[in-house]
Amino acid sequence: MTGKNFAATGQLLGTVVAVQANFYRVQLDQEDGEQGSRGAEEKLDLNASLLLCTRRTRLKKIGQQVMVGDRVVVEEPDWSGGRGAIAEVLPRQSELDRPAIANVNQILLVFAVADPPLEPYQLSRFLIKAESTDLDVLLCLNKSDLISPQEQQQVSDRLLGWGYQPIFISVKDGINTEQAARYLSNKITVIAGPSGVGKSSLINTLIDSAKLRVGEVSGKLARGRHTTRHIELFELPKGGLLADTPGFNQPDMDCIPEELIHYFPEARKRLAVASCRFSDCLHRDEPECAVRGDWERYEHYLEFLDAAIAHQTQLHEQADPESTMKLKSKSKGKGQSQYEPKLESKKYRRISRKTQLQDLQELYRDEE
Repeated sequence: MTGKNFAATGQLLGTVVAVQANFYRVQLDQEDGEQGSRGAEEKLDLNASLLLCTRRTRLKKIGQQVMVGDRVVVEEPDWSGGRGAIAEVLPRQSELDRPAIANVNQILLVFAVADPPLEPYQLSRFLIKAESTDLDVLLCLNKSDLISPQEQQQVSDRLLGWGYQPIFISVKDGINTEQAARYLSNKITVIAGPSGVGKSSLINTLIDSAKLRVGEVSGKLARGRHTTRHIELFELPKGGLLADTPGFNQPDMDCIPEELIHYFPEARKRLAVASCRFSDCLHRDEPECAVRGDWERYEHYLEFLDAAIAHQTQLHEQADPESTMKLKSKSKGKGQSQYEPKLESKKYRRISRKTQLQDLQELYRDEE
């Protein structure tokens, strides 16, 4: 929106780049170097294009949530105080719930090939979670300077069999970081991956002004320490926004069991040329299944399927309190749980005194 449009409507367009309590940091659009009533002759700088905004009461009343990545209309800007008010949230092109961010174009998964070592099961779990968003997935493998070219080729061939072409980078030595940056240009990208793989270091390399805190890998656990505490969008030098998200080691497997198979590129390839006998096939032991067979991640699929079914059963339990099954955690802090039959709530419930009195009164009436 240009300065002329601002003068006519009193509104500005921008993108929410961070949420802080009940305040929203909005980066205003920059067109023709103009900034509304401040005059076309005054050029925008990065600090001047950021406003700390509140949400209009009307939006709160209608339950309109404001998320990082939202395109918003800002009213009544206070240029001297750097404040404004969000009056409208424009329709979203995409929306993620974990992390809570809108209008994302792609997901950049960052893993390390060493220190910590690459774990195929963990990588597969992240890839499935990323595929479930229906967004483009870009895979970067950091710390490539710690392995030989022959080892890189072995990892690359393995992931090609999964359906992915990884980019081997080294933030420390500056290897292929510019190549990775080209894929991020003019897009909103969410960067994700386990802790300790170099996500914050990569952002600091791509964006000088980010200056994120960087942690070290734990020697005992071979895992990274969490350094990112909140979601924030950073502006890339050549256009586009990059969202850093809190690191986590095991994404939830909360997808629908019947849809899980479509999150495996190698399985989609099989289903493109053949079909299963049953339309509701879960690809375990059903006859004439087009998917079940000799492919590396099939065992991963079976484990993820069990987790997805357990999650769906738990949701059903929460929605149906009279269900015949209940989730019970095992003792001694092992962190394991299992489903077991639940006693009929009404059959084994103690009868109240009021009900007993009513029954006695009915009995007296019958005798009379």
